[in-house]
Amino acid sequence: MDVSTSRRIVLLGKTGAGKSSLANTIFGKDIFKINHSPTTETSLSQVETKCVRGRKLTLIDTLSLFDTGGSEDLLRTEIVRCITECAPGPHAFLIVLKVDKYTQQEIDVIRKICDYFSEDALKFAALVFTHGDQLPDEMKIEQFVSHNAGLSDLVKKCGGRCHVVDNKYWKVNDEGQYRSNQFQVAELLRTIDEIIKANDERCYTNELLKEVTREIQKKEDNIRQSTSNMSPEAIRNKATTNVFNELLIKLVGATTGVLFGAFLGVAEQVYSIVWNLKEPSELAAPAQGKILMSAALQGAMRGGTVGYGAAVRAETPEDAAQKAVGALWNDSARSGKQK
Repeated sequence: MDVSTSRRIVLLGKTGAGKSSLANTIFGKDIFKINHSPTTETSLSQVETKCVRGRKLTLIDTLSLFDTGGSEDLLRTEIVRCITECAPGPHAFLIVLKVDKYTQQEIDVIRKICDYFSEDALKFAALVFTHGDQLPDEMKIEQFVSHNAGLSDLVKKCGGRCHVVDNKYWKVNDEGQYRSNQFQVAELLRTIDEIIKANDERCYTNELLKEVTREIQKKEDNIRQSTSNMSPEAIRNKATTNVFNELLIKLVGATTGVLFGAFLGVAEQVYSIVWNLKEPSELAAPAQGKILMSAALQGAMRGGTVGYGAAVRAETPEDAAQKAVGALWNDSARSGKQK
């Protein structure tokens, strides 16, 4: 890979695992904001680019992607932000865990990573453990991993790639010491190079990332045609921001459509049951439940499609939600007249 090409690295893990501190350790400078409090509107993902040991790195710190305490709106925003910032796709994922017990919370984070990106993402991933001072004396991270079957299996799925740092105590500059961030960062950078080489210098991608990339390129072409005094970086940033806003609006429309569509589907089915039966008891409760579940699913599928289409004409997420509800209400009214 050309040294002038930025390697896009996405840091994944739950809040408190040390993602932001790891990013600062890799850059050798306090650039990323450290936030240990519950997710808020101000603790959004951060993206920074810097040259490290002859490599141009873009680190994407997904602060709240796996938090359970944040709102659905914030989670949706973070997913869209991660997708647009790493388009056309990340060259590597760093899954950040503490040197600690491998609990259900960590297992859930890995499951969500595979849900969001697919298990193929692990072919582009390495595990990085923080709080290395918790390692017993003379123990290396591979030995620590070998004591837990779940962790061992995860490392195998990541090609055997794992590292350890300590963002607080291992700040000595001796690269010859295992318990030195200088040594560990050098090893980690070599691992990232190996991931890129093993994947034929291709970045991880999927259909959504491909579509986002096409939209960003279209926006960049339009901006170039309309102005001649913007740098390539400024054009890229403006195009990415525009696509982020548009994608978020469409996602809000689709999500609102799914929820409201499911509600309308159930409401219509309940009305139908009550209208056609003299007594609701004429239809057994299990059968009623299956009918209502089917109605909710069909309504959600229809709502997602209608909501997404309505959001294309929206200018803000709030406008998208309103347009989705209005479009579905009108669609339901038309369906009722036809019946």
